[in-house]
Amino acid sequence: MTSIELTGLSTVYPNGVRAVDELDLSVRDGEFFALLGPSGCGKTTLLRTIAGLEQSSSGTISLGDRDVTRAEAGKRGVAMVFQDYALFPHMTVAQNIAYPLRVRRASRQAQRDAATSTSASLGLAELLERRPAQLSGGQQQRVALARAMAMAADVLLLDEPLSNLDARLRLEARTFLKRLQRDLGLTTVFVTHDQAEALALADRIAVMADGRIRQLGTPKDVFQRPADTFVANFIGSTPMNLLDGTVADAAVSVAGARLALPAGLSVADGMKVVAGIRPEYLQPAAEGITGTVSIVENLGVTSLVTLECPGEVLVGLTVPEHEEPVVGTTMTVAPAPGRLLVYAAETTELL
Repeated sequence: MTSIELTGLSTVYPNGVRAVDELDLSVRDGEFFALLGPSGCGKTTLLRTIAGLEQSSSGTISLGDRDVTRAEAGKRGVAMVFQDYALFPHMTVAQNIAYPLRVRRASRQAQRDAATSTSASLGLAELLERRPAQLSGGQQQRVALARAMAMAADVLLLDEPLSNLDARLRLEARTFLKRLQRDLGLTTVFVTHDQAEALALADRIAVMADGRIRQLGTPKDVFQRPADTFVANFIGSTPMNLLDGTVADAAVSVAGARLALPAGLSVADGMKVVAGIRPEYLQPAAEGITGTVSIVENLGVTSLVTLECPGEVLVGLTVPEHEEPVVGTTMTVAPAPGRLLVYAAETTELL
């Protein structure tokens, strides 16, 4: 297994765009690591730079104890699965899987052995003579993974490999990928813009924006304590409530209500802040934020309720199925204990 160490890494294009901006990052041996962020944040450029498909402008890349900053892609010991799988349409499944060994001029027997062994572990043994056009999206994904495995690489890089699958197949593929990575123990870097995928798959997540890492942590850390309002707004299947407020007497005044500051947090009176509350952590209360139910959206086992509150503020909360309020009724809600987050309005950082 191999760790990844990036130090001061930058990738600047000729037009001046800094796709990766002086980035420091460590990925541990055998870790399933996710690079998460919106389109254009630099995550795919970073992955391609680690792979050697793009050259960094400055900084260093180390895989284990090897400095590979200027090494050719084929000599880095990494395997990459692309978003579109990049299978050769004129080749059979077996030939696609064995292609990395063919490039290395391995014997035909070695190529056949690699195709046979990797295809068996991925459920492709019956498909070796088919061509990509005869495969489903999930099967093509597994062929791309088998080809990467056949390289016997130290590091596996995955560039949004689930984005071309339908919703049901994506869920199945997620489980498959997690189990495969655990069984192989490969250091894996996974690029995605889908925060649900990152939360479900990764041991740790780096949330990126504008070529920089905004937060690095476990899925639990990133979900429960976003480092700034960008991460707070980006992470979560339902958007976090981010409410402008002012601190006074150890409480935050928001949406016509006063919410007590989190225990141990000391903030000067008059400071402008943003109160962050996930819809999942709001619950009916005798005192708190009061509003009129304007929208009820069914999410399956829960429903998302939108309240119109004083000052034209909208507040969302989730309620269990069969407990949906009637549109037009009045509700009062408050954060569950310990679930209120407070961000500085000026810096947007968590206090």
